[in-house]
Amino acid sequence: MSIEVVRNYFRGYGMENRILEFDTSSATVELAAQAVGCEPARIAKTLSFKVEDAPILIVAAGDAKVDNTKYKAKFHKKAQMLKGDEVTELIGHAIGGVCPFGVLESVTVYLDESLRRFDTVFPAAGSANSAIELSMEELEKYSHAKEWIDVCKGWQEA
Repeated sequence: MSIEVVRNYFRGYGMENRILEFDTSSATVELAAQAVGCEPARIAKTLSFKVEDAPILIVAAGDAKVDNTKYKAKFHKKAQMLKGDEVTELIGHAIGGVCPFGVLESVTVYLDESLRRFDTVFPAAGSANSAIELSMEELEKYSHAKEWIDVCKGWQEA
């Protein structure tokens, strides 16, 4: 179970007790916001793509959408999300619980600028009914993000 992988990952930092588990699903931005009790924009959704046959994750604000023009300018190819069956195999977490913690070594993580407007956000923690509240500094540190990027749209108007 992927939440156990994430729990063990955070145990290494003495933070496993910060993982929130819910009796209801938090598999979508809307459900996660209801479970946590915050605005949907503060849910840090983790999107999985393939670039040159390598898996990448982009963590973005719940109200942000990938801007194909910005994505192509950054990665020099059209955005191609992983298919459902590829996500678990290439990332290490199933859809609904995908997060940037405890992922397979081949995965590169990026954080989108849409997150920076918040003091804290809530990414998933490996299952479709979990989350963890992290500051931007913590998110950057524990996700081992390669860099902050600007590939999303729709959130500036929010």
